[in-house]
Amino acid sequence: MIINERQLEQVNMQIQRLLASNNFYGQRLKEAGITGVSSIDDFLALPFSEKQDLREAYPLGLSAVPDTDIVRIHSSSGTTGTPVIIPYTQKDVDDWAIQFARCYEYAGVTPEDRVQITPGYGLWTAGIGFQAGCERLGAMAIPMGPGNTEKQLQFMMDMGSTVLTATASYALLLSEEVERRGIKDKIKLKKLITGSERSGEKIRKRIIDSLGVEYYDIYGLTEVYGPGIGISCKHGHEMHVWSDFVFLEIIDPKTGKVLPDGEWGEIVLTTLVKEGAPLIRFRTHDLSRIVPEPCGCGHDEHPRIDTIIGRSDDMMKIHGVNVFPAQIEEILASFPELSSEYQIRLSHLDGRDTMRIYVETNGSMDWEDVRTRVARRVKHRIGFTPLVKIVEEGVLPRSEKKTRRVFDERYD
Repeated sequence: MIINERQLEQVNMQIQRLLASNNFYGQRLKEAGITGVSSIDDFLALPFSEKQDLREAYPLGLSAVPDTDIVRIHSSSGTTGTPVIIPYTQKDVDDWAIQFARCYEYAGVTPEDRVQITPGYGLWTAGIGFQAGCERLGAMAIPMGPGNTEKQLQFMMDMGSTVLTATASYALLLSEEVERRGIKDKIKLKKLITGSERSGEKIRKRIIDSLGVEYYDIYGLTEVYGPGIGISCKHGHEMHVWSDFVFLEIIDPKTGKVLPDGEWGEIVLTTLVKEGAPLIRFRTHDLSRIVPEPCGCGHDEHPRIDTIIGRSDDMMKIHGVNVFPAQIEEILASFPELSSEYQIRLSHLDGRDTMRIYVETNGSMDWEDVRTRVARRVKHRIGFTPLVKIVEEGVLPRSEKKTRRVFDERYD
């Protein structure tokens, strides 16, 4: 991991802003006797920040500027606990739009495109971020928001939308509707930009085959501007992260130790120029790695992270074994007879934990044979045998937002 002189200077400016504001992180820096950094060792001695810290700062304890400088607030999309409120200055809003416009450019979007925006608006950062970047680029924004699939498809055809922005779950739902209605020849989509949830190779292929689009992954989180701090390019699924706005680390989620490029761990981000709510060494809990190889696009000034494989706090523990949903998804993806859609349910029956896996089939087959082989492969890979249930395609619920795939019913 390398931090350059310019980034160190920016971190120092953030430290001064935080100390002057005396917000939650400024107080933490004062307690630790930290007034600045002059080397990578100094930087690595800075304390981490966590989402719980941000919750405890509710409502505006994160702010590092006077209230009169705040032009907007956003809130993270979590459904439980105290909400996290992130204040933005006008510069923050402008910087976010600059980053998002760059994302569109990396995806090959131009002012000639028409961008249909389906993520949510309001306190969430998704919809308004996609729109601001689109307008900054000079493309036509079609701000649909989530839901109302009938109208989405109508506008997609009537407006000649060339770019679709959505969660992978909603893109799948729309692609299935396009197939079902036989209207593929009536749409002009060329590109799809998804964010907010991880998507495996199988769901990507289904969407690409149905819509005939180039597929791009966007990265971001509300605490750090929102979506748009990084995106994949035409040369792979790995996402470039804008190093002039955020500093990227990968750490061991257990020890907090920084890992070398190429090793998988937890993404940690530091905002370099954010005014409203600067964050230093913020633990995202997203699991990825810094890709050490150069990218074919030539933009190696911006480090790349690999596809997000899950979250460190998504781990399930069953029969003493740590399991991530991505592991189950990877196993299911190895069966060509199965669809991309699955659901995991954990329950406690007769004194022991049980995992049930529901997965859709996309063709005719010997269901019992596939069920047995899936259970056997999970046993071989993870160490215990789940109950596997094969269901017809379309049985599992589709979502206009994120699809919930894991249900832990052991403590209900």
